[in-house]
Amino acid sequence: MMADQDTSSRSRGTREYAPGLTVRGLEPPLSLGDYRLIAFDMDSTLINIECVDEIADAVGRKAEVAAITEAAMRGEITDFKDSLRRRLALLTGVTEQQLDRVYHERLRLNPGAAELILACKAAGLKTLLVSGGFTYFAERLRKRLGLDFVRSNQLEVVAGCLTGRLLPQSWGDICDGATKRETLLGACSLIGCLPGQAIAVGDGANDLPMMAAAGLSVAYHAKPRVREQARVAIDAGGLDRLLELFR
Repeated sequence: MMADQDTSSRSRGTREYAPGLTVRGLEPPLSLGDYRLIAFDMDSTLINIECVDEIADAVGRKAEVAAITEAAMRGEITDFKDSLRRRLALLTGVTEQQLDRVYHERLRLNPGAAELILACKAAGLKTLLVSGGFTYFAERLRKRLGLDFVRSNQLEVVAGCLTGRLLPQSWGDICDGATKRETLLGACSLIGCLPGQAIAVGDGANDLPMMAAAGLSVAYHAKPRVREQARVAIDAGGLDRLLELFR
């Protein structure tokens, strides 16, 4: 059913479904029960900050790091791994106590995040957080929100301080756009669903590969390049505005 809906709807163009909510090639209302998985980017999507920028603020390097982050998210720096390594090197010496302060004092869920996740769980969807950010924050969000799957980068810490490097994990060392796509497809395979039964939500260029693989791509307050390619764009309000498209 979903494949037929997708094929027939692509020619219907782009329109504003409601103020601040744009759809492309869709005819709502949709059925949330047609989907089996929802995948979220973390920084500036599920949460309100770019964690790497806020960590950099602890050592007085936020402006320098944020400039690299912004260029990467706009797609102006095409090698995400290189851009992340450059930013990580500037974080050398940040303490675990400073990471803890970022989590407790600066990190907030974006509006509607908890409500959307609860609605998806109630409809039987599994939840995935896949991030080019860090396990220090992603694992805390897993516990806080009861997420099913998480994949992100693990900071190397020696004697309580960041070394400016990442630790290798079983799947690799850096979660970039290609890894996000592979993770979404792997989660679909694990739970026994088709990629067309997945929803992917993101805001930056490194989210585009997983968004392209999913049946429903959602741009949340996203960079122009991402907004232009997504099936749904939320430009005003919270993440739970996605629920307006479902019956």
